[in-house]
Amino acid sequence: MRRRPTPRRKPTRRSKRAGQFRNTEGQGRHPALPFVVAWFGRNATPAPRFGLLQRSDTIRAVADNPLIWKPNVTVAAVVERAGRFLLVEEHTSRGRLFNQPAGHLDPGESLTEAVARETLEETAYAFKPTALLGVYQYHQSGDEVTYLRFAFTGEITGQEADRALDEGIIHAVWMAPDEIRRDASRHRSPLVMRCIDDYLAGRRYPLTVLYHHST
Repeated sequence: MRRRPTPRRKPTRRSKRAGQFRNTEGQGRHPALPFVVAWFGRNATPAPRFGLLQRSDTIRAVADNPLIWKPNVTVAAVVERAGRFLLVEEHTSRGRLFNQPAGHLDPGESLTEAVARETLEETAYAFKPTALLGVYQYHQSGDEVTYLRFAFTGEITGQEADRALDEGIIHAVWMAPDEIRRDASRHRSPLVMRCIDDYLAGRRYPLTVLYHHST
């Protein structure tokens, strides 16, 4: 008895349209593509039968790990007046420490908007950034967090003397570089002194190196 030849399987291919990984046999995701698909945008929708998300213009496949690492983006104001620098003393899990006015970037705001907001909330001073001092990466081993700090220089344009400061902030202080250096053990991170040293070294970058695309 003559055996019938086994039909050849159609090759799995990726559709030319962005955002559509397809198995042409309709058997779901191909085993050679163990991807978690991450989407950026509001209109991602499930692709029928394939368990994937699809969008016509954007796709990003991240291999095998649904937990995507990312740093914490922060901003800081490095403000000098008559040879003294603006710092805040704050309560932390490590006791009372000094830091520049600083904090996290909030959703939807630009970096310059964030540093002006944080300075006002933590010191009651209105701050206008005029230059980018630098971008600093710091890994804090105690809580395994990596920070990406955008530090700005600028000028104080006013003060809201009766404004309540952020929770945890004890007060805002103006300190000379030598005083700050002597208190290095009470710095929130090594970036406090590094930013001041960079400022004193004359490092400045125009704000035009930053671009914020608002929608």
